Amino acid sequence: MKLFIKFDINAICSLFLQEKLDEQNIDFNTLGFGEIELTKMLDAEGLENLKNSLSPYGFEVVENQKSVLVQKIKDAIIELVYVDDNNNLKSSVFLAEKLNHSYGYLSNVFSEVTYSSIENFIIIQKIERAKQLMLVNEMSLTEIAFLLNYSSVAHLSTQFKNTTGITPSAFQRIIKKRRENLQ
Repeated sequence: MKLFIKFDINAICSLFLQEKLDEQNIDFNTLGFGEIELTKMLDAEGLENLKNSLSPYGFEVVENQKSVLVQKIKDAIIELVYVDDNNNLKSSVFLAEKLNHSYGYLSNVFSEVTYSSIENFIIIQKIERAKQLMLVNEMSLTEIAFLLNYSSVAHLSTQFKNTTGITPSAFQRIIKKRRENLQ
């Protein structure tokens, strides 16, 4: 039997961090997605233990200030793409207001650290969200394009094909065929 599970990545990450920090008896306060404040300093061994317990799961303690800002940019973009209330916001305005820096500065730092652009990261996140919506909610391309603030279905389709190598329609056919084969 195959089940389709809808999940909230923010809730999963928060719960995971809570569990890992509790395992090591580390008291903390959550400041925002991907940002915590420890109530007391960790010694070098404690910090290393925390890093080692998080890394197998793809979590990383970010220490360089530019890397911290890039992580905040990525978190803000994920919030922009995955929180339905944000679907009509312009990404440059959203990021500048959320992070209290000019978009030009954010863009330069992001490119310097990741060797990619903010725009490319946004496109990747939007396409991942579109795939999730097609899988879980079985939404139409028109509904998905509207939700993700695309100007048209054609624009979504072009970015989807450029990113994944297949059209959204082909992706939907593959999913439909797999579901039929499982039943």
